[in-house]
Amino acid sequence: MAKSPNAFRTISEAADEVGAPQHVLRFWETKFDFITPVKRAGGRRFYRPEDVTVLKGVRRLLHDEGLTIRGVQRLHKEQGLARLAAYGDPTTALEIDADVEREPVVAVAAAPFDAARLGAVLADLESAKARLDAVLGR
Repeated sequence: MAKSPNAFRTISEAADEVGAPQHVLRFWETKFDFITPVKRAGGRRFYRPEDVTVLKGVRRLLHDEGLTIRGVQRLHKEQGLARLAAYGDPTTALEIDADVEREPVVAVAAAPFDAARLGAVLADLESAKARLDAVLGR
């Protein structure tokens, strides 16, 4: 029988889901203070669904996007845990409390769409590209 999506995961289940070995998850705990699985008797780790999402984001940033550990730490400091989690699951933005006792995942509303402003930004980018192409002789 499969686990509920809201069930806690053991370190082996989390490692399989994240796509990183167990020892890497333990290492990340030492480097990123925002990775805090629940520890039961005997030090056994259990990961919440939102922990797994954050771990997926960290793996993607480190392995796919090429950020360094310091880069991920800086991203967390500047943009918060929800931004890191968005890299782990782009379809869901997370709002995660900074407290040790975290609440369940809550969806965050998207910002309103402003087509005029996006059009102006696109025009600026296309203009900058044209100038670069001219300088580079393309």
